[in-house]
Amino acid sequence: QVQLVESGGAPVQAGGSLRLSCEASGFSYYSTYSMGWFRQASEKEREGVAAIDSDGTTAYADSVKGRFTISRDNTKNILYLEMNNLKPDDTGMYYCAADPTIGMTAIQALGAQYYEMDYWGKGTLVTISS
Repeated sequence: QVQLVESGGAPVQAGGSLRLSCEASGFSYYSTYSMGWFRQASEKEREGVAAIDSDGTTAYADSVKGRFTISRDNTKNILYLEMNNLKPDDTGMYYCAADPTIGMTAIQALGAQYYEMDYWGKGTLVTISS
């Protein structure tokens, strides 16, 4: 059974840092999947935050460039999101997603709609206070 489980969300003051993790289980050839972090704030649409493809190429939303770093450990089947200099606008539920489509680029994963990524986790909540 394929499963993605996020962790690491917490309440943090503005300017602080967090590292989110997404553990993948039940995947065959995890390293070949394109992975992404998405977030959804209250009363807003879900948006792509960062993505990484099977080659390790990354892509970021403009709002997080220079502050967030996505990485993956294919030996442990874990996806990470290092978040620094957090802002109140970063508040939201953070989800990781995976897709096995051969050739899906990081940019494509970043802009993917919900139905375009095959697997989703249940999310971890990040709350940034000013």
